[in-house]
Amino acid sequence: MMKNPRWARYWPDKVVTRIATIGSVGYLKAPGTWGSAVGVLLYVVVFNGISTFWEMVALAGLFYFSVGICGEAEKRLKKVDPGEIIFDEVAAMPLCYLGLEAYMGQSYTWIILLAGFALFRFFDILKPLGIKKLQRYYGGFGVTIDDFAAAAVVAAILNVAVRVLTS
Repeated sequence: MMKNPRWARYWPDKVVTRIATIGSVGYLKAPGTWGSAVGVLLYVVVFNGISTFWEMVALAGLFYFSVGICGEAEKRLKKVDPGEIIFDEVAAMPLCYLGLEAYMGQSYTWIILLAGFALFRFFDILKPLGIKKLQRYYGGFGVTIDDFAAAAVVAAILNVAVRVLTS
């Protein structure tokens, strides 16, 4: 388990909460779905086309940043894992497409992106396979780890499905 990093304590309230809620997106109806959509956009704009190694480095950085921001936002909002904190979904979403770089840029890219989005929402909402138990952890780690676990399951499913269907 990871404690909340100290660096986020020194940031102003507005900065922490705006990042954690992605501006006002976290206050829309179905905030996790909107956060996941922003995460797909993040993947398309930033991650698509980079190597698996650099994607893993960036994902590790996003995980660490998410733990800090989401943990601090919980404190500032005085709520435990509130729905409006959606940076965890945004940060985890690119993990769904890890290992699929060779298949992106082809005619079925949009199908992969949509399947990843739908599967992530399924696993994020239902939290099967022990994912729900990960929420018991304290602070930003508990907020973030369940989303990254759901995304890892989706990545495994997508990698198998894409390789089977394209061979």
